[in-house]
Amino acid sequence: MSNPHLHNPHLEGDPFFWKAGPIGIFLSHGYTATTAEVRLLARELHERGFSVAAPLLPGHGTKPEDLNRVRWHDWVRAGEETYQELRKNCQHVFLGGESMGGVLALYLASQHPEAAGILLYAPAIRLTMSSLDIVKLYFGAPFITQVDRSALDCADKWQGYPGLPLKGAIQLLRFASATRARLARIHQPLMVLQGRLDVTVAPEAGEIILNGVSSSLKEQHWMENSNHAITLDQELPQVTELTISFIQKALAQS
Repeated sequence: MSNPHLHNPHLEGDPFFWKAGPIGIFLSHGYTATTAEVRLLARELHERGFSVAAPLLPGHGTKPEDLNRVRWHDWVRAGEETYQELRKNCQHVFLGGESMGGVLALYLASQHPEAAGILLYAPAIRLTMSSLDIVKLYFGAPFITQVDRSALDCADKWQGYPGLPLKGAIQLLRFASATRARLARIHQPLMVLQGRLDVTVAPEAGEIILNGVSSSLKEQHWMENSNHAITLDQELPQVTELTISFIQKALAQS
């Protein structure tokens, strides 16, 4: 049955685990989205022989009110379950994610030094929100359930809630803050990809991560024609190739 709360309810947004070779890739979607956000990239990687798994994070894929009831720790728990499934089935596991999913990948990496590497797509470690925007969010959240968005990136391929649940957005900010405090614990090879046309994540997000982690192998790449939904945009073929190339480098170093 079609979900009236979702933009593009006809797309596939359920959690998945596609088994293939001994190298596993964890891919998490971002805030308000579903696994449709990472499914195209996952399919490309699976076709190249990688095992790929993606959780549907608590509060997502149902109705917006549910996203106002969860805490960021719930997202970590869900990610942990998927990561452990990959570990059981794979020799090496890479942690990856789009937007908030990138924050989740970083947090899990800080807990799991055995993870083989980190793949970040427009990681939401810092947003473009001003201090005033954040104050308004905290004051408005008890009274306003959600606010409308002016536009959705890659609207034809993206699935999720068209609005922004405010209490959930506060959890995202807290999650990013908690993760920034753990960056120095991260030693794994790390790659950051950002879209030059992204107006959601702050341009300095990648730099914050690269300067904060203790990794010896770390890369940043800009997709000149991509927006925030970098895993759905027109440069997905280049994103796929950069991902595979980085995985190979990371494995060669291990």
